[in-house]
Amino acid sequence: MQNPSLLAKWLPASQRCSALCRVAFVVLGMLLLQACSVELYTGLDQRQANEIVATLMRHGIPAQRQSDKSGTMTVSVQKGRFADAMAILDESGLPKQEFATLGEVFKRDGLVSSPVEERAAMIYGLSQELSRTISDIDGVLSARVHLVLPENDPLRQRLVPSSASVFIRHRVSTPMNDLIPQVKMLVANGISGLTYDNVSVVLVPVEVAALSPVSADAGFATFLGLWLHPDSLVAAMWLFYGLCAAVIALAGRLVYLHWNRPRGVYALETPLSVKKT
Repeated sequence: MQNPSLLAKWLPASQRCSALCRVAFVVLGMLLLQACSVELYTGLDQRQANEIVATLMRHGIPAQRQSDKSGTMTVSVQKGRFADAMAILDESGLPKQEFATLGEVFKRDGLVSSPVEERAAMIYGLSQELSRTISDIDGVLSARVHLVLPENDPLRQRLVPSSASVFIRHRVSTPMNDLIPQVKMLVANGISGLTYDNVSVVLVPVEVAALSPVSADAGFATFLGLWLHPDSLVAAMWLFYGLCAAVIALAGRLVYLHWNRPRGVYALETPLSVKKT
């Protein structure tokens, strides 16, 4: 039978070790929460996610992309860099706007459309197609094309001409003024009955900070073979050293209990009987 005093000493000590482990895990959990990340954009395709991650990495902001169950991508950044990431993406015009195609606009859903709905869908589809084409020009961050195609009555003597307005948000370094004639010609030739003079173009230059070739790697450091940003380097160091301290404390406590337990003391079940002579 084991010594009751040994059990009484060992049980509280094991409970103290368990409490110490729980405290260590709570501290580690708090440190993990400090280094947590937040979702920046969801529902992206692979190309959009890659463009966002590459742009943020060039500006020294680490970003991650993950695939969802639906097949779309989600981009996440560190919580402390969320505002900087949004400002950079806004200046860069990312993620790029998705434009509907004529096939998507006129996709039949089993319902009969009225002539007014068919005309509105046609104008919207043409506007989306032209906006997509202009957005593909190098240096253009975003583009929108607004069409005005009046429904003229053939019996009227004076017809209302068609018109279009083009809004282009571009980088300052891109000479868009030289491309205005080509843009107006593109829109005029893409719409039946629209003339070159009835197309107006509005340009909005955006100043985007240029990056030096070394700025992409200058803000990162290595810790235990990991490539980390300075914002996450401190949290990683706290996590590592906190885990090491918890392991050392637990190991030291177990060694202490092992070397200080009573040795060779046993309780007798029945007292020894003295033989009488």
